Amino acid sequence: MQISPWIRLLFAFLKAVLGPFLIAVIISYLLNPIVNLLSHRLLPRSLAVLLIYTLFIASIVILVINLAPVLEVQLGELAEHLPKWNAKLQSMIQEYNDHSKEMLPLSLQTAVERSLGRLEMKMTDYVGGLMSGIGSTINQLFLFLIIPFLAFYMLKDIHSIERTLLLIIPKKSRRETIRVLRDMDLALGNYIRGQFLVCLVVGLLSLIGYVIVGLPYALLFAALVAVFNVIPYLGPIFGLIPALFVAFISGSMKMVIGVVIVNLVIQILEGNFISPQIVGKSLQLHPLAIIFALLVGGELGGVLGLILAVPLFAMGKVVFEHVIDHFVRRGV
Repeated sequence: MQISPWIRLLFAFLKAVLGPFLIAVIISYLLNPIVNLLSHRLLPRSLAVLLIYTLFIASIVILVINLAPVLEVQLGELAEHLPKWNAKLQSMIQEYNDHSKEMLPLSLQTAVERSLGRLEMKMTDYVGGLMSGIGSTINQLFLFLIIPFLAFYMLKDIHSIERTLLLIIPKKSRRETIRVLRDMDLALGNYIRGQFLVCLVVGLLSLIGYVIVGLPYALLFAALVAVFNVIPYLGPIFGLIPALFVAFISGSMKMVIGVVIVNLVIQILEGNFISPQIVGKSLQLHPLAIIFALLVGGELGGVLGLILAVPLFAMGKVVFEHVIDHFVRRGV
């Protein structure tokens, strides 16, 4: 699929500018039900937001303090081992060619070598920047600090924001607009909160499974599985590949089989029990529609596009359904 450079530039600009707002929206959706519960029964909304938000930030800080050092060590060790694994894989390919009548295609060997080389360079650069602090630019620090403020004021002033936005809408269209926004809010809120819980459960199950099978860097790879799981269909594959590669290069076929079994069991549990119970069918999208949204999102925005594709497509579907319903009621 060929995308105009102008569209790519526009999407890159929007990703840079709207990224903090999107993260703040996700945080707001996660915390808003608890804030509503407290503000309707016990506290003024401002105090409820302050209380819940303080607990949320404190939980994140405690989590980061405990997990960040472990992840940093595992990333550093992974970067150190990549050159050795690269050489080992090349040796395995050469050994296969020496003992097999059919050699692996040269194009495949070259592709593997280049991919590992790029991965090695990226990991080394990333970990080096992480450990030396070079990666923490002023712009990144600014974005990191502004997200909590955005989320706080979204939670605190959401009703005021809604009333202000509705004043822009012509009176004759306000009732229909409110219906559309409520349906979008319901679908998106259920999806975000549900996916967050599903990813948390899947990540925890992956960590337990990886520790049982003895996979190195279990916490790091379980975190990858949890993050990529937000992408329907393709996410579990993206999350499996790094763990499978490390298990394979470690030379233990038992570990390779163990990693595959762990991921298969988790995906069966997620598809049949976890997701139906937590998320249900909140978006009501056909699998073909989801795949189409993923193709477009991946082409435009890479990994971020894949993550945002389904909820954005679902919001568009809500608007489209209301437009069709409007014309049907008018007899057009």
